[in-house]
Amino acid sequence: MNRTDHRASKRISKNAQGFTLIELLVVIAIIAILAGMLLPALAKSKTKAQGIACLNNGRQMMLAWKLYLDDSQDNVPQSYGPSEWVHGSLDFNGANKSNWDLNQDTTKSLLWPYCGNSAGIWKCPADKSTVKNGGVTYSRVRSIAMNAWFNSTDVAGFGSGYRIYKKMSDLVDPGPTMTWVFLDEREDSINDGEMVVGMDGYPDKPQQWKIVDFPASYHGGSGGLSFADGHSEIKKWKDPRTMPVLKKGQSLSLNVPSPNNQDMLWMMQRSTRKPN
Repeated sequence: MNRTDHRASKRISKNAQGFTLIELLVVIAIIAILAGMLLPALAKSKTKAQGIACLNNGRQMMLAWKLYLDDSQDNVPQSYGPSEWVHGSLDFNGANKSNWDLNQDTTKSLLWPYCGNSAGIWKCPADKSTVKNGGVTYSRVRSIAMNAWFNSTDVAGFGSGYRIYKKMSDLVDPGPTMTWVFLDEREDSINDGEMVVGMDGYPDKPQQWKIVDFPASYHGGSGGLSFADGHSEIKKWKDPRTMPVLKKGQSLSLNVPSPNNQDMLWMMQRSTRKPN
């Protein structure tokens, strides 16, 4: 073998040995860095996609609500009461069929005939709450709740003298564009079909403000709402008290003081008003 052949043989032999340990560690480190850069971006994209789906759900529920009004001489369904828009109260008890069986309450809702038989619009895609029954894990059926100031029979105790909307024509203040109808309620707060925003202390007594029920914050600290004019919004909450740490399978304490909580002020501004 001449010298040239010998050098070529050494190069081939060296290449055949593969990566050294240091080279492998460098490659692994680069992959880890790239993953660290890409995964947050992917998570953010997923959150944004779920937010878009949530907005669409809200619009679909508002369409069903408006169609119901057209067939009901402008009378709004009750958020709570004998003729409430949906019966049943959610919790984390698997024996409670309202949690997981669509036929228990959802398909009997006043709005179901106007929903196109679409169960998906009743629950935020980011709500992963479940219950177990008979060894089977079920997704809970609903995250959406209605503004309690729409024709509820029990909301008067959460603010004296405020409008309780019974007809669409009652929405004169703050008006359809500023009055929310549906929102996604937290999985550890939701129970019946109404979401109560307490009005005590509105607008200038912040020490009296409370969180009665908790809005959802599934979308990066934000929650979805739909309004009486048909539009939907994703609202970014600012006060940590609006977003307590979620403890899976445990319900929150409700109707708690939350002085000077600007999230609650935002909600009160968009819930109801006193007649002039």
